[in-house]
Formats: sequence, structure tokens, C-alpha cells
Amino acid sequence: MPMELMQNRIQKIWLPRDELPELCVKGGPQFANSPTVIVMVGLPARGKTYISKKLTRYLNWSGVPTKVFNVGEYRREAVKEFSSYDFFRADNKEAMKVRRQCALAALADVKSYLTEEGGQVAVFDATNTTRERRSIVIEFAKENDFKVFFIESVCDDPAVVDSNVLEVKLSSPDYKGCTSEEALNDFMKRINCYKNSYERLDPDKHDREISMIIVIDVGRRFLVNRVQDHIQSKIVYYLMNIHVQPRCIYLCRAGESENNLKEKIGGDSGLSQRGKKFSIALKKYIEDQNLKQLRVWTSQLKRTIQTAEALKLPYEQWKALNELDAGVCEEKTYEEIKELYPEEYGLRAQDKYHYRYPSGESYQDLVQRLEPVIMELERQGNVLVICHQAVMRCLLSYFLDKPADEMPYLRCPLHSLLKLTPFAYGCHVETVPFNVDAVNTHRDRIVEDCKKGPTPLMRRNSVTPLASPEPTKKARINSFEEFSTCSSLGCTLQEPPDATSGQPLLGKACLV
Repeated sequence: MPMELMQNRIQKIWLPRDELPELCVKGGPQFANSPTVIVMVGLPARGKTYISKKLTRYLNWSGVPTKVFNVGEYRREAVKEFSSYDFFRADNKEAMKVRRQCALAALADVKSYLTEEGGQVAVFDATNTTRERRSIVIEFAKENDFKVFFIESVCDDPAVVDSNVLEVKLSSPDYKGCTSEEALNDFMKRINCYKNSYERLDPDKHDREISMIIVIDVGRRFLVNRVQDHIQSKIVYYLMNIHVQPRCIYLCRAGESENNLKEKIGGDSGLSQRGKKFSIALKKYIEDQNLKQLRVWTSQLKRTIQTAEALKLPYEQWKALNELDAGVCEEKTYEEIKELYPEEYGLRAQDKYHYRYPSGESYQDLVQRLEPVIMELERQGNVLVICHQAVMRCLLSYFLDKPADEMPYLRCPLHSLLKLTPFAYGCHVETVPFNVDAVNTHRDRIVEDCKKGPTPLMRRNSVTPLASPEPTKKARINSFEEFSTCSSLGCTLQEPPDATSGQPLLGKACLV
């Protein structure tokens, strides 16, 4: 009897049942896609939870289901009233028993998440400062055919440790009702309890067969050992790009375009008169901020370039920041799409994140395209990104840790700016409105019963967007002054004939 093959996002590895005994060997089959347990290592106040949360946010955003299991939270649930640092002394046998049970309870939840709930990566966030504790995790992973990757955070800079304690640890539930001085003294004694039994990872001798990265002094130096697969490579690449220096990231869309006025999506039209006013208002706001070494990034589409040129600042163009490619639906209104492609219209309403326009892109494709932008944003100081609605949604969802199904519906109105200020475990968002009218391009979820069709996940109806040939270059206005003069005279530029007429252009660049 032929077996039915099931495809879904939860079942990452499939085995034919009849042949399972023959395939299984001691330790289980070694798959490239096996779930991974990330094990944090380090003394308290070394940034382990910061790394755990930030890494989890990145992996989830990039499409790898990830969850943090913080053993401290299990301990607080088991011990309702925390007394003092005595609980963490190595000779406190009763407390040691409780701490061990909390770690085992967290590992049980890790197993459930990775085997039953569709998780791909679990972050085991604890001190794990002894080889005995780490061996428990390694044995647990072997029994369940999980891969293990260790992240050790080492920091001996007193200024960094003191800053972390003051910023994060003193607000811990452990010290509710305590003064800052009492909390600080107790926490420093807690650190000393761990120091007495701390056994660092040793990639040269004892731990040479273990996959790991050791982060030294908040990214000043790294030590990497035995990276096994793509996920571990992504983790190493990401951790080597992040920093903790204070900065602000400014996100805004290009000014209102001529296509916005016509309610058409995509395309490469220039700014409308109101869009030009917004760019001037944006210039005044940036000047008032008096930002040092501000970087300005745009897409390669006309409207973002014209918005940036009004600032009178150097700017960089990123093809990766181009708007989501709507394929055959480019430069059409939603009403025209509904009339010409009713099935496509319905499919997109069912699953806007995974839906891919014919010969175009999906939000999922766009996230992959924007990954280099996220990496570079993490490396930089103050940055202003002038982009487009779908692009801004993807970037915003990364910083605000929004799930994929919410991403395509985040509100990113024209003629407003979002100021993002990252902090220890999150990101503060300030909306800066500008007193310049613009059309509303936001569309809420469609709740009407759309025509059913094949699920967007299973469709294979388009080429890989980033593998497409370069389109015919189109002329653009070379400066903001030329745009202003041209607009005031009411003139228009003649577009060169399109050699690929009838074919949707992918990644429309507008440079001459």
C-alpha cells in the first residue's frame, strides 16, 4: 500500500513508519534539520538573558520557531519568597535540590516544545556554570536527538557588570520591597557564590568536541568552536554583529507618491506635491535632532531617493530596501486586482504573510531579502531608513518582536516617522507625526469569505525574486532641485520603451 506523504510546517522530519527500526541507530538518525538546544553559560549579570531574548527575536523573525526557557522564572515559581543570596550557596543542599528540580522541569518543557509544539530552537537560559550541570543538558540532548550549542558570556569589566546590575537586576522580582543598596549588596554576594564553583568552557581540552561560541567583554572578542550547521552559523553571525551602545533608529516611508494618489500599488513613480512638502518637513526635524554621524539609507526607487535628497545629507541606496514586488499586479489598484485576478485576491486575504504574487514576492520572501539590512542595522549607530510600507512593516516587526501573521497589518502611515530606541530587553517606540496630509494606504484584515483555492504555502507559481535578471534601467530625476523645477513647470519625463513589455519587472531600479 502506498503511504500518504503529509506536508506541514510542524512536521520538520518525516520517517516512513514501516522502515523506522532499520533507519534508527544508537543515538537516533542524525538529520541536518534536527532541533537545537542553545545552552547559555556565564555568571549572573553577564548579559545571558539579553542575548537569549535578542537571539530568539531574530530567529523567530527569520522564520525559525524559537523559545526561551529561563530557569530563574521556574525557580521564582517554586520558591515564592526569595530571602537572600544564601539560596545560591553551593553548601545549601536543600536549595541545590530545588534548583536542580527547576532545571529538570525547564528541560522537560524544552522537550515538549521541540517534539510536540513545532519548535526548532530552544534557548536554555541559566548560569550552567559547572561541568556537572552542563553534562546533564548534553545527556538530555543525546537522549532526544537534539543538537546542542553553547553560548558563554564572559565579562570581567567592572563597569559593564555594574551597569548591567543597576539597569536590569535591581528591578528583578527577587528584590521587590528592597532598597537599591540592599539589592545591590545581595546581588553582588550572589555573584560570588557562583564564582566559587564556576568552570568556564574549555574548547582546547575538556570541551573540544562541543559546539560553542564564547563572547568576551560584550563582543570585543569571540571564540568559536565546531559550528555544525546552518542554524549555528546564523547564531554566530548574528552574535558577532550586535552591540549594546546607545543609539536611535528612525524609520519612515518615502513621501506620498503619484501612484499613492491613484491608489496603485508598487511602481516607481515620483513624489506628489504633498510628498515634497513632507521631505522638507523631515529635513527640519532631522536638523533639530542634532544627530552625530547619522547614516541615511534609501531603496533604489525614485520616491525614497527624492525624499532623501531633500535632507542635503549623504545617503546610501539599498536594493534590498525596494518595495515588495507585486509581480503581475504591479501598478494596479486593489479593485483592478480583484477584478482581473479574483483567485489571487482571495488567496492573499487568506494568508498575507506567505502569499506570493505571481512572478513577485511574499512577505516571507521580503524578510529573507531584508536580513542583511537587519545585520547592518545591528552594527550601526544612529540610522534613518527611508523605505516603503511592506519593508517598514518587516523591519518594525523585528524590533518589536511581532509574529508573522501580524506583520502585514502593522500601521506604517505616510508622512510620519518612528523613532526606535533599543534597551536591555526590548525597544521603545515614539511616533513623530508631521503636519502634512497624505492618502491612507493601510488595509485592515479582510474578513469576508474569500473564494477558496490552493493554500499559498503549497503554490509554486513564481521565480525566485532575487535570482531575476536586471530589468531595463529607467531614467530618474537626478536631484531634488530638478524635481522641484520640473514639478513647478508641470513637465513630465519620457520613459524609455520597456523591452520586456508584458513581463513584470522584479526589483525595479531607477538609477541612470
